[in-house]
Order: sequence, then structure tokens, then C-alpha cells
Amino acid sequence: MSAQVSRIAEIEAIPLRAAPVDPSDLDGSVETIVVRITDEDGRQGIGEADAPSRIVRELVLMDDLFDWSRGLRNALLGADPFEIPALHRTLYEATIYHGRRGLGIHALSAVDIALHDLVGRQLGRPAYQLLGGARREAITPYATIWPGGVKGRTIDQMMEAIAAQLRRSLELGYRAVKMEVVFGDLVSDRELVECVHEGRRLIGEDIVLAVDFGYRWRDWRAALWTLDRVEDCDIFFAEATLQHDDLAGHAKLAERVKTRVAGAEFAATVHECREWLERGRVDVLQPDVNRCGGLTELRRIADQAALHGALVVPHGWKTGITAAAERHFQAATENAPFVEFLVPELYASPLRAELVRPEPDVRDGTIHLPTEPGLGVELVEEAVTKYRVD
Repeated sequence: MSAQVSRIAEIEAIPLRAAPVDPSDLDGSVETIVVRITDEDGRQGIGEADAPSRIVRELVLMDDLFDWSRGLRNALLGADPFEIPALHRTLYEATIYHGRRGLGIHALSAVDIALHDLVGRQLGRPAYQLLGGARREAITPYATIWPGGVKGRTIDQMMEAIAAQLRRSLELGYRAVKMEVVFGDLVSDRELVECVHEGRRLIGEDIVLAVDFGYRWRDWRAALWTLDRVEDCDIFFAEATLQHDDLAGHAKLAERVKTRVAGAEFAATVHECREWLERGRVDVLQPDVNRCGGLTELRRIADQAALHGALVVPHGWKTGITAAAERHFQAATENAPFVEFLVPELYASPLRAELVRPEPDVRDGTIHLPTEPGLGVELVEEAVTKYRVD
């Protein structure tokens, strides 16, 4: 006899923001929009989107206008949450007017993550089993080293802040790091080469090093000049070298360097990521699970990347909800060697530190496979009350 279906009874969209907000910085974790789905038996699943929270809230809760412009909540109420891929397609078709590669997909991402969390809880299984099961024995995060915006500091002060975070990341047990060298006009390309060499010197030869250049160049030859001169630093991937939509430039760069060229952190859907693979010729895709279409779409992106001989290392600078979703994605994905980790001990982000529990233990650079149902994290209601802005 089949188990009784517990259908979707309610969907909430909760905008959260941590004060103070600094518009001059690049901290996307300062706000989020949490989507919470409740079934008829009271079980709940949570997800989030990396997009303007109040706008996503309206897309989730809006009244239906016509068949291609529906609120995500209305399209899901009463549905069986177990049929995640079918629901994903239904929502995709019901929100065409929301933006095929924009806010509509961002909103869908939060809902899709929440569905995986809810169904995992209904089944008593971790979410990665819904993605096909474990393909590895442990999760391998990389710690992002981000000293914050320049804000009048000298390059020596910036590098001192980076050095302190690098040392702390090694103390915490991380075996892979990503060094953010978003210095703008503070340094020349030649000086930037020296900064990357200093980063490698600080962590030694055995730690995996990636570098985020913060969309520094508009000329692929300038990017090539720099990457050629840091090749001896053994960079795992070079992120955000050229402007995000310069696929032709990415292709020219990728064809001429030995370092893996990464991109697509703002890409939405498997269709846009295919363009990065076929036109941009990148070696590493970095779509956000909370922006590209959720776990369902990120799974499709990884499958397509594998056909092109490419890796997927998802971007992730949000709360513990995104961090948990990425862990489940990597657990079930062979061509995802790392996932980004906003480490609370390295960067002060109230929502990242306070919104969900528990925080996983990092031991010798790895995290045990999740065992709890769903995403394996719980919302801290006190934090929701504290940071809620609607």
C-alpha cells in the first residue's frame, strides 16, 4: 500500500536584511529571501535566492495575471512536492513573463531548494539522495578569502588583511582557498602579479589556490599577460577575469592559458551555461544554486558540463541555506571537486552566522556527507524575527 501524499499547504517568502548595509561594498550576504514551504502534515522545507529580496517576494506571492505570469505560490499550492522535476517545469512555464534568465529564475531557485529540503524530510533522507546519491565520500569546501572593499586602504593594508585570513583558514583546517584580489586601480597588473605570488607563498605549495580577479579586464590580452606571469603559482582556476558577458574574450583567453578559466557566476539556466561552454570555452562553470534555477537546474548544468569536459564549482556567498544546498550538490556530483564556503570565522556576516543551525565541522579540509533529512539545517526563528524586513 503506497504512503499517503502530503501536499503543499502553504508557501512563505520572508525577506531578511542585516544592518548596517554598505552600498559601497560587495557583500551579497547582507540580505536574503527565504522561501518556506509547508506540507499538510506541518513539515517544512527552506530555500533562498541571491537576488533583491523584496522583488523576489513579490514574484513568489503575486496574484496570477494569466497562464504565463503566475505567482509561484499559487502554482504550487495543493501539489505533491515529490514530483520536483515536473514542478520545476510547471513553474518555469508559468513564470515566462518574470524573466527567462533573470529574477524569475532566481525566485524559482529558492522554491526548488525548498522542495528538495521538504521532500527529503518527508522521506527521511538527505537531499543528495534525491539528486542520484553519493558520488564521493566527503565534501571539500574552499574558503573564500575576502578582505572587503578597498575603502581607502593601501595595498599593503589589503594584503595584511588577506594574509591574516589565509593564516586563519589554515588554522581552521581548510586545504583549499580562493584569494580575492579585487583591488581595482589600487594596483597595476605588474603589482597584481606580485600580490598573487605573495598569496601562494603565504599558504605554501600543498594548499589548493584559486584566484578571483573581480572582472578586472576588458582586454583579454591584458588578462593573458597577467595569467602567464602567475602560472608558476599553480592556480586551480582564475575567476572573473573579463567582463561577465564577454564570451568571445573568454574563449580567446581560455585557448591560450594553462590555468583553468572560470566563469558564469551570474548565469541562469542550463541554456545560458551551455553558451559559456560552447562560446566562452571556459573550463569551470560557477553558477549559484540560489540563482541558476535551484538544485534541479544545477544538476542539469553539471551533466552538460561533463559532456564538455568541464568542471562545476558553484559560487556561494549567502547564508547557511545555500552552503547546505551546495554540500548536497557536491555529494551527488562527480565533476564538482569543490564548493565555495563563506566561512563565518573569516568574514563577519550576521545572516551567514546566525540564520541556520547546525554549522558543519571542517576536519582536514573536508566535511562529512550530510546524514540528516533534507538539507540538514534548521532555521533559527530568533534570527528570522531579528532580521525580517517586511
